[in-house]
Amino acid sequence: MLRWLMLAAFALGTFATPVFAQPGPTAASKPLAGAELKEYIRANYTKYEYQIPMRDGVKLFTAVYVPKDDAQTYPMMLTRTPYSVAPYGADKYPDALRPSAQFVKSGYIFVYQDVRGRWMSEGEFVNVRPHNPAKKGKEIDESSDTYDTVEWLTKNVKGHNGKVGITGISYPGFYTVCGMIDAHPAVKAVSPQAPVSEWFIGDDFHHNGCLFLPHCFNFMYGFGKNRPEPTKKGARDRFEHDTPDGYKFFLEMGPIKNADAKYYKGEIAFWKEVMEHGTYDDFWKARNIRQHVKNIKPAVLTVGGWFDAENLFGALEIYKHAEANTPPQFNHLVMGPWVHGGWSRGEGDHLGDVSFNAKTSDFYRETIEFPFFEYHLKGVGESKHPKAWVFETGTNVWRKHDTWPPKTAKATSFYPHPGGVLWGNAHLGKDAVDSATPPPAFDEFVSDPAKPVPFINKTDIGMVKEYMTADQRFASARPDVLVYQGEVLKSDLTIAGPIEVELYVSTTGTDADWVVKVIDVYPDDLADPDPNPTGVKMGGYQQLIRGEPFRGKFRNSFSKPEPFKPGEVAKVKFTMPDVFHTLRPGHRLMVQVQSTWFPLVDRNPQTFCDIYKADASDFKKQTHKVYRDAEHPSRITVGVIK
Repeated sequence: MLRWLMLAAFALGTFATPVFAQPGPTAASKPLAGAELKEYIRANYTKYEYQIPMRDGVKLFTAVYVPKDDAQTYPMMLTRTPYSVAPYGADKYPDALRPSAQFVKSGYIFVYQDVRGRWMSEGEFVNVRPHNPAKKGKEIDESSDTYDTVEWLTKNVKGHNGKVGITGISYPGFYTVCGMIDAHPAVKAVSPQAPVSEWFIGDDFHHNGCLFLPHCFNFMYGFGKNRPEPTKKGARDRFEHDTPDGYKFFLEMGPIKNADAKYYKGEIAFWKEVMEHGTYDDFWKARNIRQHVKNIKPAVLTVGGWFDAENLFGALEIYKHAEANTPPQFNHLVMGPWVHGGWSRGEGDHLGDVSFNAKTSDFYRETIEFPFFEYHLKGVGESKHPKAWVFETGTNVWRKHDTWPPKTAKATSFYPHPGGVLWGNAHLGKDAVDSATPPPAFDEFVSDPAKPVPFINKTDIGMVKEYMTADQRFASARPDVLVYQGEVLKSDLTIAGPIEVELYVSTTGTDADWVVKVIDVYPDDLADPDPNPTGVKMGGYQQLIRGEPFRGKFRNSFSKPEPFKPGEVAKVKFTMPDVFHTLRPGHRLMVQVQSTWFPLVDRNPQTFCDIYKADASDFKKQTHKVYRDAEHPSRITVGVIK
């Protein structure tokens, strides 16, 4: 979740439809940008600022940009944000209006609101404020604040056509989700983009109970500071690490409890709340907005990025819950090869060393997002959106599906074998389970919390966005990483949907994290890019397709952690977020298993305890085993499209 973000009537066939043409904008239709866009906004829009009263009397600061041309009426586009609606002042205009320049030229009433308790709005701010489905009287939540805002806007802003859209990326995506729950009748179309949905299971700060350390620590230092009263100058400080090396900084910080003792000094309230709630208790359960996504009335366009390091989980989960619980007539998913918010800016043609050979962000803004809102808010064009617009990496092509995951995806398992071999039960035509070796058959490694496996082979202080596609050769050379590699593929292997992980493991300790990485290994003779400014060698490149950690003590319940019994085999089962990737002929499928992923994931002491209160003496070197025999068939299972 990045602090700078603010922000079907179509008949489908039974097969996926590829979309090959991805033209860029023509000279005549090229959107305004830069100084030209800013000048256009000032010349064609009038800005108003309001303090809009909520049902409990609290007033929320709202900036409204209305087209000067009053010969027609316009829909309203609302974004609610905790990141400020600056610039403040009726005579001060922004450089752009979201979602994109196409909307500015077409004509919309743009509305931006500081959410309750942030920046210039009154009231108390609560992080991912719990939804209250049984509100009475003056009781509020983010859904009611959205409803009350729309009610006021439709009664007090002139020149609108009675229709409202809501959009937002990341944290504003969370507020978009809230706005589509028990939505105001005027809200006709919403687009939650990379929405925050769950901060313990899969979004932002925790994945399967593991703390994403640099992301949470760095973000909360500025965002989490107290704001005692409305202000135009909020605390947006950046933490000074005094080193560019995040691995060094967080390792030297020691146990996680030292973060507050050494640096925060009790000033970041939400950090203290995170440290007090180390299990999936009522605090986190109340902040699971997914459970309330049902009976949605507006048209929905949920957007996410396959390589979004922050809210990939949220985009997929919000779509799935809307689809499962009395879905709206129009419920669409868009997944492209993007980092967090990458669809809203730039070209989206590459990430790190990996090229997608297409301007995917331009395509999305022009072909998907803009027509969606034009149709539902203005009645312009036709509803030609499929259920799912999804970009298939590897082949690098947009595809349309009438379901997600695709109905044609067949569950296929891949199993580790002796010598680092990976066999599949279908595609590779081998006997999957190692029945020739009597149990217990296993591979083992020593995991040392004092020397954790880095999550990326570069120096940085934060959660480097490129890690989602980064080369894993540096990790496969380490003795504390198990590596299993399949045969050279003779035809395309397309995997689509979630990845199911089932590991049979043991440890000499009483707790352990289990990190699984699914990797596309390129042919050794693959040519380097030309030009090649970074000097990368693509021959043998091990591209991460998906990686995910799981905290072992939560293997049976996120609410009631359990220790491992030293030396006793236990099953660890979890789901990794969806992928849509094709491994081309000549490539190989690889799976890596490890127990540290630092500093992306905080260190597990490998002794059963409350990790947020652990002492340095609790951190122990342990030996972990992954079993691979008929009685203990460790495996990953993916959907394969043939």
